[in-house]
Amino acid sequence: MDYRQEIREFIGNNLTMEHEDRPINDNDNYFELRFVNSLFAMRLVDFVERKFQIEIANEELDLANFCTINRLHDLIERKLATKGAAL
Repeated sequence: MDYRQEIREFIGNNLTMEHEDRPINDNDNYFELRFVNSLFAMRLVDFVERKFQIEIANEELDLANFCTINRLHDLIERKLATKGAAL
């Protein structure tokens, strides 16, 4: 399933003031582009865990997993596949 739109909406709702009107592409690194502030990373992990009912392990808390919409989508897909296989 494609969760990119839900991720886009969450990120869009958390952009810093000076970037509110700029669209984000699925491969844009919103951390490097400074579209979000440092607190956003914690909110993003919380959003992913709650929304998709998955747990992000400490070793998965690598910024590389969360820095773009596509990478975050891939992480969610992997976690949901693992969760489904465990059931």
